[in-house]
Amino acid sequence: MNSLSFYSGKKVFVTGHTGFKGSWLCRALVNAGALVTGFALAPEKDNDLFNKTGLENEMTSVIGDIRNFDALKNAFDSCNPEIVFHLAAQPIVLESYKKPKYTYETNVMGTVNLLECIRQSDCVKSFLNVTTDKVYENDDFSKAFVETDKLDGFDPYSNSKSCSELVTHSYAKSFLNEKGVAVSTARAGNVIGGGDFAADRIIPDCIRAASKGETIVLRNPNSVRPFQHVLEPIFVYLLIAQKQYENKSFSGYYNVGPDENDCITTGELATLFCKYWEGAKWNSTNSNGPHEAGFLKLNCDKLKNVFDWTPRWDVETAVAKTVEFTKEYLSGENASEIMTKQINSFLGE
Repeated sequence: MNSLSFYSGKKVFVTGHTGFKGSWLCRALVNAGALVTGFALAPEKDNDLFNKTGLENEMTSVIGDIRNFDALKNAFDSCNPEIVFHLAAQPIVLESYKKPKYTYETNVMGTVNLLECIRQSDCVKSFLNVTTDKVYENDDFSKAFVETDKLDGFDPYSNSKSCSELVTHSYAKSFLNEKGVAVSTARAGNVIGGGDFAADRIIPDCIRAASKGETIVLRNPNSVRPFQHVLEPIFVYLLIAQKQYENKSFSGYYNVGPDENDCITTGELATLFCKYWEGAKWNSTNSNGPHEAGFLKLNCDKLKNVFDWTPRWDVETAVAKTVEFTKEYLSGENASEIMTKQINSFLGE
C-alpha cells in the first residue's frame, strides 16, 4: 500500500480508537480524508497518545464501554459506517490474570456487541477484527504459527482473543456472508512505536527507565517475540479492509508479523534500544510472575502471497524510529506532526 487515497470520504468506525494502535490508525485515516468515528474508553491518564495528537478535534470521538451494547449501537448508527475496524480490547496479559472476568467481558462480549451492530445494519461492506499472535495453542515449540493452527490461548487475555476469533468466524458464516459483508481477522505480532506509554510492555518500560537514568529490568530476556513497528500492522489492516471492500474473496484470517530474522529475544530488543538511547543499560530479574509463552513466531506467507506484501521496516529500524519519536516528543515537538512525518516516511513520501 503506497497510498491511502481509497479512504478519502469513506465512513469508518474504529473501536479502541483512544489506544496506542487506535491512535496511529486514526491518524492515518484522518490524514487520508476519511470520515472517522471512534468508540472507546477514555484514554488512560498516563497513556494518552490520542489526546496528545489532537485527534479528538479531527474526528468524532465517542467515549463509552464496548460492553454497553446500547451506547455502542447509538454511536455505530450515527456513523452509518462502510468500514469497521475492531481494536477495542483489554490488551495486557498480566492484567488479564488480575481481571479475568473483565477481560472476557471486554474481549469476547465486546466483539459480540459490535458484530450485532453490523448484523442489524445494512451499511457495512468491510469488517476487520484485530486480534493477536497469542490466539494459538502454544507449547513453546520452535515453530512459526500458520493460520490453520489450533486456536487456544493459555492466559485469559490470549484465550479471550481466541474466543473473539471464533465469535467472528461464527457471525461471518451465520449472518454476515449472506449480507455481503466481507469479514477478516488479523493476528498481529508484538508492536512497538512512539507514543506507547502502557505498563508491562517492554519498550515503554525501557523508555521510563532510561528517561530517569535507571537500569532497565527485564522479566523474561530470553523470550522470543515477533517485534514490529506499529505502522506495519496498521497498514496491513488498511490494506485488508480495502481489498476485501473491493473484492469479498480477500476475506479470511491473516498473520501479521515481521520476517523471521526480526523475531528476536526481548534481551536483544533491549540491547537495540540501548544502542539508540545513549547511556541506557539493562539487566534481568528472576520472574516469579504468571505464565507467559517463551517462544512465539508467526508465518506470514499467506499475507505475502495473497497481497504481495513484505515488511518495510526491520526491527532495528522500528527501534530507531521509536526512540526518534520519543526524544522528539520529549523535546517539545508536536506529537501529531511526528506521527505524520513517520507515516509519510513509511509510505516513502
